[in-house]
Amino acid sequence: MDIAYFIGIDVGTQGARVVLLDEKGHIAGSQQTGFELTADSRQEQDPAVWWRAVLSGLTEIIKESKLKKIDLKSIKGVSVTSTSGTVIALDSEHRPIHPALMYSDDRSEKAGRLCKEISTRYLPHGYHGFNSSSGLSKMVWFVQTFPEKTPRLAYFAHATDFIIGQLSGKWNLTDETNVLKSGYDLQSGCWPHYLTHHLPLKASWLPEVVPAGTPIGVLDEGVALQIGLAPELAASITVTAGMTDGCASQVASGAVQPGTWNTTIGTTLVIKGVTKAPIDDPLDRLYNHRHPEGYWMPGGASNTGADWITTLFAGDQLEILERAAARLIPSGRLTYPLLKKGERFPFKALEATGFGLESFLNGQKEEPALLYAAGMEGVAYVEKMAFQLIHKLSNETIDRVYTAGGGSNSPTWLRIRSAVLQLPVIKMENASGAVGAAMLAASKTYYRSLSEAVSKMARVASEYIPDPALVPAYEQGYLKFIRTLAEKGYIHEEDYLI
Repeated sequence: MDIAYFIGIDVGTQGARVVLLDEKGHIAGSQQTGFELTADSRQEQDPAVWWRAVLSGLTEIIKESKLKKIDLKSIKGVSVTSTSGTVIALDSEHRPIHPALMYSDDRSEKAGRLCKEISTRYLPHGYHGFNSSSGLSKMVWFVQTFPEKTPRLAYFAHATDFIIGQLSGKWNLTDETNVLKSGYDLQSGCWPHYLTHHLPLKASWLPEVVPAGTPIGVLDEGVALQIGLAPELAASITVTAGMTDGCASQVASGAVQPGTWNTTIGTTLVIKGVTKAPIDDPLDRLYNHRHPEGYWMPGGASNTGADWITTLFAGDQLEILERAAARLIPSGRLTYPLLKKGERFPFKALEATGFGLESFLNGQKEEPALLYAAGMEGVAYVEKMAFQLIHKLSNETIDRVYTAGGGSNSPTWLRIRSAVLQLPVIKMENASGAVGAAMLAASKTYYRSLSEAVSKMARVASEYIPDPALVPAYEQGYLKFIRTLAEKGYIHEEDYLI
């Protein structure tokens, strides 16, 4: 019996990853191609570099598939993911008229404040959390900064859209997840009036929007030839609309049904879930992406995560620390491992600073394993605060948490989190953005929906249930944690208690 395969592409800041996933979620091939970075790469990058990296990855995947005797006619779809905050100004021939403006470029901070002010005034029910990393802020900043280039500007594209255009020849098209922070009104399904009447944008510069995963064309024959495929096979590979990297990781984690949530612990802590209605957060801590099946994908990102590990324990043997920390939980210490000033989720406090790691910050490493354990517990308390807030705002039941990111590789951390949250925590085999893009590619080309694709392709690696020996101590630890934050003036304690 023939097995169907799907390609997922993830364009990141430092490189492009391409995976080949079969219909049951097994990885049949994976390639990572790095970009040549410069000192300015966090502000601007050349999209042609991304495309060469993607072509290189696809070429290697096809080579590998031939060696494995995979029937290339069985490759049915391809999709792409990247961050929505990176945008490119393109001319009518789909060529960049300026390097891509990266999400991490903070030159658009002032434009972000303007976007927030205008959107709040003219679209009260819409998204208002614009800042320097938002796509809309980049567009406004570009038009304000380079007016001499606007006569050649045909439209703006996100990084995902640019790669999809190269793959399919279908341009000026994007998806419902990438456009949230570019100002699109997801509730009304249109680009709102304020963009073209109160910000310096033209309607013609804004792309057509379709649900993520929508088939939009087939692989270009010239691209097929470049990557080693017979041109006649191109027509059998459907290119689908893409998705943001955060949403794609959520898809790969398995959290695509109402009531399911995913926590990704990487540099930061990102929580995203699925609800039947958008969550209205008057303080803009949460935002709502659109689910391809009509649900909503609310989420938020904390400035905590695993950044403190790579910074404070650089050079240490983490496996040894992990084993030692496992014997020390519950630690009895209270730590909020926020290294930089300011928090954005689950509470907003520009003045917030971390606590509990002072000895490390002062260069004293007398109890590394204990502080390592306490840091993991602190992030788990932040995660619990987020879910308490989500429940209060949405009244929706959270019955399990899926997890992804480098932080999910720590069994001790998974055990801590399950006990703190008092929920099952489920780790998947493959929860990367590229895998999520491959599932998205399958969702409307082979399966009937994203939910069906994920049910067939997402594979559980391990599940942690709350350890009754830890739960009582962590209940007390959580209360002390939020009380400390309240005493510092960062939160109202009652907002994070059910």
